Amino acid sequence: MEERLQKILSACGAASRRTAECYLSAGRVTVNGMPARVGDKADPERDDIRLDGRSLTRPQARTYLMLHKPRGYVTTLSDEKGRRTVAELVRSCGARVWPVGRLDLDSEGLLLMTDDGALTHRLTHPSHEVEKEYRVWVNGDTAAGLPVLRGPMSLDGVPLRPARVTLLEQTPRGDVLSVVIHEGKNRQVRRMCDAAGLTVKRLVRVREGALALGALPSGRWRRLTGEEIALLQEK
Repeated sequence: MEERLQKILSACGAASRRTAECYLSAGRVTVNGMPARVGDKADPERDDIRLDGRSLTRPQARTYLMLHKPRGYVTTLSDEKGRRTVAELVRSCGARVWPVGRLDLDSEGLLLMTDDGALTHRLTHPSHEVEKEYRVWVNGDTAAGLPVLRGPMSLDGVPLRPARVTLLEQTPRGDVLSVVIHEGKNRQVRRMCDAAGLTVKRLVRVREGALALGALPSGRWRRLTGEEIALLQEK
């Protein structure tokens, strides 16, 4: 069945649809040896579709999930202490998937799970500096803590990239911060807040890279779309 080339490139993991349009405009895509343009269609089962001369084929079937991890679950496939694991929450997905990165027992929010080792490395290796955004409910002197959180910090003797920290809301029960980091050290946001004299009451990861948690209910999961997968794979 014919589909727009932007959709085909996205489904193959070659690029997001927006980036695919740039490739088409630049003349980098051909169909059966002829240059393709934005808006052209092709049949991926029948036509010879190439990007920079390399044939595009459907990738090996992989599983890509977004889970809204609840508090009280450990980010592992099994636990020697008998605690509940995130693997239990995605058991019905039909594949053996593992978590990409970690959220500690008391943290919540967006957790990617997959059986794609290359993507796991892409998202977790420090050299790629994938952004992670958190909503953090804190108690303490926020006015004094914000400059510390925004300034130079180090954990385990290793300097961190400056975090982007925004005060979102002030309530009688505590303040709500947006914290954006690039590393993924163990309990990093909690340790940063502790160094700034703030006590974390609740922590939710709401974004990783280009993917946002959105309205996905706690404890539920969904499959990523082809375009979302391509966005994660882009350098």
